Amino acid sequence: MQTFLLQIAKLLFLLLLPFVALIRGSVFFHEQYHLNGWMALLGGVGVSAMIIFIYMVYWQGSMAGKLGTARSLRRRYWLSVSLVLVYCFPGLLYLSATNAKHEEVRSEYHSLHPILRLGISTLVFLDQDLLLTDANRFPDDYRRMGLATKSHSLHYRQRSGFAHAVDIRTIGHHELRNRLVETYFRIMGFRTLRHVGTADHLHVSLMSHDRPGGI
Repeated sequence: MQTFLLQIAKLLFLLLLPFVALIRGSVFFHEQYHLNGWMALLGGVGVSAMIIFIYMVYWQGSMAGKLGTARSLRRRYWLSVSLVLVYCFPGLLYLSATNAKHEEVRSEYHSLHPILRLGISTLVFLDQDLLLTDANRFPDDYRRMGLATKSHSLHYRQRSGFAHAVDIRTIGHHELRNRLVETYFRIMGFRTLRHVGTADHLHVSLMSHDRPGGI
């Protein structure tokens, strides 16, 4: 039984590794090399594609007893890149209305940093009830909500051209689910803060080089 569980755990790890590498790798390139959003994302794509490529080579070697020609290896690598890009595009371009509190939030989706969008869209595959309650903001938005204006809010557009923070609804969900969502974002390299502004929610942000201490 223990061996069976270990095999299941190994399989899950291998299945999830390309997704973790894609997002966490993108966050790493963003934070450590100050790359713009799209270049950092391409870095994550490259890391994820390399892992998938290794899987393909290993599978080919196990089945055929040989790795193949240099041409076939190149073809498999670019197939790996294509698979990762095909996975990324829908999540970067589209947010379902069921995952936005209202149409205004949905329309703000493209104002979010692409790495943050990718992190959200990946989680939506696991949690169809994920609901974004706020994304891009302006100083007047805080005043309208009866809150003090925040000069370092990552909900504002940064020099990157994108907002670096989003709020996710926690009300109406089991606390275990909320903790798992928070853990997911932390594993992927995002910053999280569970707080009460106008309502209890999870605040998720991507580090901004303009405001390193902002959230």
